Amino acid sequence: MRTETAQAFRDLCTQQGLAVTHQRQVIYEVMQSMDGHPSPEEVYLKVRELIPAVSLATVYKNIHIFLASGILREVSPHHGSLRVEMNSHPHHHLVCTNCRKIQDISESELIAFGGCRPVQQTLPGGFLAQRLSVDVLGLCASCQSAKAGAVLQPCSALIEAATPS
Repeated sequence: MRTETAQAFRDLCTQQGLAVTHQRQVIYEVMQSMDGHPSPEEVYLKVRELIPAVSLATVYKNIHIFLASGILREVSPHHGSLRVEMNSHPHHHLVCTNCRKIQDISESELIAFGGCRPVQQTLPGGFLAQRLSVDVLGLCASCQSAKAGAVLQPCSALIEAATPS
C-alpha cells in the first residue's frame, strides 16, 4: 500500500474507533483496487493472493465492520448477494437482471435520462430521506449480445404487466 494510502487508512480507522490490523489494511487496499461492486467472495480471492492463510470469515467480518462504520456502503440488498462499494459520490446503479453485474451511473446522467429527481428532505408519511438510491434493472451489453435475437420488452410493457388491475 502506498504510504499516503496507508496513512489515510490508519486515520480512517482512528476516526471510526477501529484497530488497525495487517489483515484489515490488506482487505481495504484490495477493495480500493477492485473495480465495480465486489462480493465478499471476490474480495477473499484477491486477499488470499496476498495473505494465503486468511479465511473467508475474516474477510466477511471486516467487510461488515467497514459497513457498520461507514467506510463502505452496501449496494442494494435486493440483488441476491452482498455487494459493497467504496464510491461515496452520489450515484445509482444499473443492474443486469441476467448476470447480476452492477455498474454505476452518476446522478446527473440519471437526471438527464429523466429517471429521477433530487432527493427531498421529507417524503409523504413523514419519511425522512437520507439518500436517494435508484437501481435500474435491465440487461448489460454482454448479456444482450448473448441473447441476440431474443425479444426484449420495453419498460412500459413491464410496468403495465406488474400493475394490478
